[in-house]
Amino acid sequence: MPTDPPYSLIVVGAGAAGCFGALEASRDNDEPVLLIDAGNKPLSKVRISGGGRCNVTHACFDPRDLTENYPRGGRELRGPFHKFQPRDTVAWFASKGVELKTEPDGRMFPTTDTSQTIIDCFLQNLEKQKVPLHLQQRIRSLHRDVDGVFILERDQEEPLKAKHCLLAPGSLASSPLRDSLKALGHTLTETVPSLFTFRIDDPELHALAGVSVSEATVSVPGFGRKQTGPLLITHWGLSGPAVLKMSAWAARYLHEQSYHFPCTVRWIVENPERIRQKLQEQRQTHPRRKVQADCPFALPRRLWEYLCQKADIEDSSWSQLPAKNANQLVADLSGQTFSVKGKSTFKEEFVTCGGVNLKEVDFRTMESRCCSNLFFAGECLDIDGVTGGFNFQAAWTTGYLAGQTLRTRLERGRS
Repeated sequence: MPTDPPYSLIVVGAGAAGCFGALEASRDNDEPVLLIDAGNKPLSKVRISGGGRCNVTHACFDPRDLTENYPRGGRELRGPFHKFQPRDTVAWFASKGVELKTEPDGRMFPTTDTSQTIIDCFLQNLEKQKVPLHLQQRIRSLHRDVDGVFILERDQEEPLKAKHCLLAPGSLASSPLRDSLKALGHTLTETVPSLFTFRIDDPELHALAGVSVSEATVSVPGFGRKQTGPLLITHWGLSGPAVLKMSAWAARYLHEQSYHFPCTVRWIVENPERIRQKLQEQRQTHPRRKVQADCPFALPRRLWEYLCQKADIEDSSWSQLPAKNANQLVADLSGQTFSVKGKSTFKEEFVTCGGVNLKEVDFRTMESRCCSNLFFAGECLDIDGVTGGFNFQAAWTTGYLAGQTLRTRLERGRS
């Protein structure tokens, strides 16, 4: 007779999805659950998210609308979001004594404005539910024995064994588990970076570092999709939500381009004719004013001066502005193209797209369709969202569904 393994469930990965899944799976039962992580600190992405404040989720409470924020995985998440969405996330944290607040752009943070609040919430509840957390436990391979028990091989110590396994290790980009998953029947979609900023070798643009525009439109000719939102000029190029969202939607396309591609910025989202009309109004109502000193749009002064200089407008007044220069100004305002020469990691929000093929996962339970009793949650799946709390929401939702299913399985095993 084979002996029972020491753990009913091992959760691999003490990030957002893994911690959430472990808490849900261990709730109201006494079955042995172990949470392990390869690093020396749990919830590392939670710690740095949102500039150290933790962008927990987004105030988007319609599942259909919510899925529109996921370049990959949106269709698969629609059903799960009907079971656990941002409203449920807010209620879950409130039940643990953590209140969230909504900022004007929809992002939601703890009212304390510190990610430590979220980390403490998880660690305290893991301790309360008697879920041991073992760090620096790198799993180099995963397989099943003849009895269907999972064997998790570690670098230095004896293998761990479990009846059930929840994998939430984050990105599989350089994970030693890739070969194990393939051996268990899974196919993996190539992992490539998502949510990154654009490097542009333009000293004149770099001189505007720190300038931000509240609403600009970013597009990549050849990709066919635009993103509108805040944009930030940096000392290396372009950043901000509009750029990050563009990088997410175009992640695979930009990878194929080796991150060398043209990028067009519409500094004014109004159509060119409306822009031209406003310039004409300035010419008629303020003919003596200097163009460089009299911006008719809601643009930062330094950016307006830069655009005027690009159009060779030096000391001209509105009445003296040549049509050629005015046309150039309209053209740049409605679509200035830059040559991107690489990417820069946006460290607070860095994610990858790619991972476990979504067709091989049952999104009602988060169980593998290739290997029974194996579950997935979080970034190891080929799911990624745009910036704004959407990646964490995917982690909470998939962790919740996996945890709920596993809790039922563990209860059945006990009866």
